[in-house]
Order: sequence, then structure tokens, then C-alpha cells
Amino acid sequence: MIKMALMGHGVVGSGVAELFFKHKKDYEKKVGDELDLKYILDLRDFPDLEYSDRFTKDFDDIINDDEIKIVVEVMGGVGAAYSFVKQCLQKGKSVATSNKELVATHGAELLKIAKEQNANFLFEASVGGGIPIIRPIFQCLSANDILEIDGILNGTTNYILTKMIEGNSFEDALKTAQELGYAERDPSADVEGADACRKICILAALAFGKHVYPDWVHTEGITKITLDDVDCASKAGYVIKLIGRTTVCGNGSITAAVYPAFVPKTSQLSGVDDVFNAILVRGDAVGDAVFYGRGAGKLPTASAVVADVIDCAKHIEHRRRLDWDDCTDATYVKPISECDAKMFIRAKADSTIADKVKSAFGTEIFAEKDGVVAFFTNTDKESVLDEKLANLDIVSKIRVLDEI
Repeated sequence: MIKMALMGHGVVGSGVAELFFKHKKDYEKKVGDELDLKYILDLRDFPDLEYSDRFTKDFDDIINDDEIKIVVEVMGGVGAAYSFVKQCLQKGKSVATSNKELVATHGAELLKIAKEQNANFLFEASVGGGIPIIRPIFQCLSANDILEIDGILNGTTNYILTKMIEGNSFEDALKTAQELGYAERDPSADVEGADACRKICILAALAFGKHVYPDWVHTEGITKITLDDVDCASKAGYVIKLIGRTTVCGNGSITAAVYPAFVPKTSQLSGVDDVFNAILVRGDAVGDAVFYGRGAGKLPTASAVVADVIDCAKHIEHRRRLDWDDCTDATYVKPISECDAKMFIRAKADSTIADKVKSAFGTEIFAEKDGVVAFFTNTDKESVLDEKLANLDIVSKIRVLDEI
């Protein structure tokens, strides 16, 4: 019998427990052994649950019990969760987690400990919720050199942008998202891009083999996007999406960034609406592969966590070869100012604006409203474009991704 513990009984944790007890017999057939959820760690009491006798408030019950071979961490954050997971791995207990902040911040260290202790540290649910993406990259696409990953990685912001396409203001769309439970009372981690940043860090590390820390990644949210931006995008054949993006560069460095972008309506990512997520992986052999589904939610996320539990149980004596190297050189991630870019610009009009745009970028103004003109720049190094834009009174500046 393989015994396990669950740390956290919130939205995802309760979903893990629900799926485990509902499908326990099926999971045991897949593993080829009996499974038992011995402990559930939570500071709250749940006396009305059928499995209320399994709850504990003391982590020592888990860490000091040698019968526990697998631990599920769905507490969130990098405080107690980091300490508990690290101790479990040091004891040779395998860990499955949905904690994107933990993996993005401490993934290299925890994977190293897992390797040393012949344990597994799995985190399928940390990026796409219920969307399979970790295994496809490190296993199914392992015959490829990954060239680029572009993703709609946050369901809250995608819902808000979808509502803005329908004519709602950012403020109204956010309020509706909060009422529906898609956005937190404090939505900053979503709307400012931090959530998507953590996910693209994990994907970049997985694809290119070196840890990428969140503070190395240029991150912008959607709070400055207006209905005028959305309207201009539509008229020009684009939609606005919050994109997490990482690409390999020819000099041993990579790019990694999160920002709102004009995405062509012909792109596979353009039709991903509401709370759905999608991740486009570009390989040198396979071309483009797109993974689509619900990127969050109780049962979708729990399903990915439980899949990791099953994987840990199947490999209880053998470690899955999933890891990447640590990296201490922030220049590994190329500054966004040194990357090529094309920009959509809205700027205040004056009598010479058309000539300035033509002279600086070789392009034409395509829209004007209330004394504000809209145009696209040519493609150039972003720092060069910024120098050329310095003498204009900029209202909006959004990157354009014609190639995804």
C-alpha cells in the first residue's frame, strides 16, 4: 500500500480529495497497488466530511511518518509551502504541487533535492491547470528543439479582455469577473501579469534547461488597455491578448516576457476566449502544437494534481527524469529593449504628426479619433523604436505579434 498526505484543503485541495475518494479503485488499477490518503493538513476543521478523521494541524505528523511516500502541496505561496515541500523532498518523499509561485521561485533547488533523494517533484498543474503541458514538453516533444512558446496563461485577464471586445470597460469587466469568482478581491497578481510571469518562467526553464527567475522577466498587465485600443485592434485585423512569451536566441540567451499584444485574427490564439487558456509550442520538427483548455478551477486543476500523484505512485522506486539547471546570470534572459519589436501606437495629434510617423517609421496613420491618431511602427530593436517615439505624446503603446 502506498500512503500519501495532502497539504491544503482549499479549492484545489478539496478537489484533489474529492477525485481521490471518488475514483480510488480506478487509480489503484492504474498504479497496480493500493492507495491511502492518510493525512490532510489544514488549520481549519471540517467535521461534516466523511473523511474528517484524516485531518491534522501538525506538519510533523506528515514529515515524521515514514509510511508517507507521496505528499500533495496545494497550500500556495512560498512561505510554509516552500519549507514543507523542501523537508518532504529531503526525506525522500515525492511531491506533487499546483503551486506556480513555488516552482517559479525555487524549482531548480527543489528539483535538485528530489534528484539527490531519488524522489519525484512534479507540477503539471502549475502552468495550465487542467491543460497537459509539462509532460508534453519534457516527454512527448523531447525529440524537438523548442524554438518558442507563446501562451494565454491567465484565465482572469483573458475573460476581461473578451468582455472588452464585447464593449465592456476594463472596470466593468473586472467587476463581473469578481462577481463570477474568476477574479480575486485583490486581482493584482492576475491583471498586473505576475501570475502569467510565473508560468512563463516554468515553461522557459522546462523548454531551455535553465531556471528563469520572475524578476528577470519583463512583465506588463492589462490595466492600461482601453476600449479605443480594442477597437483599433479589431479594425486592423487583430485582437488584444495577454501573452506570456519565451524564445531561444542564437547567442545562448533566451527571451522571456509577459505583455498585452496585438494577435492576428488568423492566429490559433486569437479565438481563445473567456476563462480558457492556450499554449502554443513551436518545435523544430513538429512545427506548432497548441494545448487548449481550462487553465484554472477546482476540478480541472485537481485532475492534473492527481495525475501527478498517480505518476509518483507508478514511479515510487524510480525518479522521473524531469529537471533543469539553476542559473545565476540574469543576462541569460535578453533585455526586452534589445529584442526586435513592432508596435501599435496611439499618440496625440498635431499638425505635423503624419509627417513624423512617415519619416520615423515609413508607415501611415490608419485611424484618428478625438485628437488621437493610431499607427503601426516598422519592426526594429525596441530601444530604437523608443528613441523614435520619444518626441511624440504617446497615449498607448502595445506590441504586435504578427508571427504567432
